[in-house]
Amino acid sequence: MASFSSLAAISRPPPSSVARASFPARSVSVPRTRVNCSYAEAGVSDDSKSATIDVVADVKTERVVVLGGSGFVGSAICKAAVSKGIEVVSLSRSGQPTYPGSWVDQVTWASGDVFYANWDEVLVGATAVVSTLGGFGSEEQMQRINGEANVVAVNAAKDFGVPKFVLISVHDYNLPPFLLSSGYFTGKRKAESEVLSKYPNAGVVLRPGFIYGKRRIDGIEIPLDFIGEPLERILQAVENFTKPLSSLPASDIFLAPPVSVDDVALAVINAVSDDDVFGIFTIEQIKEAAAKVKV
Repeated sequence: MASFSSLAAISRPPPSSVARASFPARSVSVPRTRVNCSYAEAGVSDDSKSATIDVVADVKTERVVVLGGSGFVGSAICKAAVSKGIEVVSLSRSGQPTYPGSWVDQVTWASGDVFYANWDEVLVGATAVVSTLGGFGSEEQMQRINGEANVVAVNAAKDFGVPKFVLISVHDYNLPPFLLSSGYFTGKRKAESEVLSKYPNAGVVLRPGFIYGKRRIDGIEIPLDFIGEPLERILQAVENFTKPLSSLPASDIFLAPPVSVDDVALAVINAVSDDDVFGIFTIEQIKEAAAKVKV
């Protein structure tokens, strides 16, 4: 299922909590770059002085804000973005991770809670917001973490004029309705609805199943890829035989292929880099999107 390590980015409001504030609109500035070009008409000798023209071009500079960027999925997204030359800001309660990595020093790490974040500082100049927020707990906690926290983030991004929002959600596993009514799934779907309504032509929802990779918990690295990678290959190999079973209730608990955390991260990069990408992405579509930006 989608990562819940970004739970650290959420906290319960203090007893004297106030209503969520609205934020003033902010437009994203796009730098203009001047380029000097020279040309020579056909038939003009090489020693002739060519004319010089000035071209002013709009160059789009990507600045991505990752909510829960120090978590399992969030850190993979930050790392992938840095590798593609994208400026990255992470907002999480834990701030900068302690493990080493050359990419870590290239991310701007901010500590904070999405319910009380100083959005005026976090979102300035942002071209996209990516939320990895989510987790398990009581019904109330899951509604708050998976739903309300993301709704706050979507509205803050929209009010500040951020042009794109990407949400890491979860595959529904073909579960029966009474199981999908739990706070975990209803919270996620509430967040999805907010993204797609506020960003009808620019909102992206990724619905991965089990996400595997090397996950760090309390400084200990847990190699989830030892399970996820071979399982993904096996399910792909028998896909033609298992397809008839996909209509059975809850069948995807066993048949939905796992997704590499790197593929999820690359699918996010594809989304934030391509203005024509929007809508809900299934497990297979996540892998296809990742393949487009793999080197």
